[in-house]
Amino acid sequence: MRDGNGEQRVELRGLRQRASRVLDGLARLTALAGFGLAFSLAPLSMPDVQAQGLVRNTFGDWQLRCETPAGAKAEQCALVQYLAAEDRPNLTLVVIVLKTADNRGYLLRVVAPLGILLPSGLGLKIDQTDVGRAGFVRCLTTGCVAEVVMDDGLVKQFSNGAQATFIVFQTPEEGVGIPLSMKGFGQGFQNLK
Repeated sequence: MRDGNGEQRVELRGLRQRASRVLDGLARLTALAGFGLAFSLAPLSMPDVQAQGLVRNTFGDWQLRCETPAGAKAEQCALVQYLAAEDRPNLTLVVIVLKTADNRGYLLRVVAPLGILLPSGLGLKIDQTDVGRAGFVRCLTTGCVAEVVMDDGLVKQFSNGAQATFIVFQTPEEGVGIPLSMKGFGQGFQNLK
């Protein structure tokens, strides 16, 4: 981010618009392909674009967004955070934590932009500990999606961690670290329905 407030708002607005386009595209493909995801991605659109989902609460740097998808009997919520590489503002990620379709576990879903190296997957470090890599499960015209089921250990690392970094690769030799704020995750996770 830049020093001036005006420049910072312009960069943030651009990040929101890019994230919104990614999520809207994912929502359309999800509906057409019938993946049966527990949470429609459409409501995760950014606030300055007509969002269908509502920001129910903010926990540190995480937003709790909720909606009742068409045909669903209950409201579904997700924790969301939007990220951008500090030195590459066009390299953005959307991080989403939500319940699985069977309500027995949680998914960590990350939407990355097109142009990344898919075979290298998405790396994650928490407090200098290499957590591992997740493979990308599908790509759309607006971005690529990586997701993993969050076990108790990963939830604990997210809740207690001080610093996390997602790593995407643009070439086999060039991994770009994108910082993830852990501030508020533990409290937000406890409020995730």
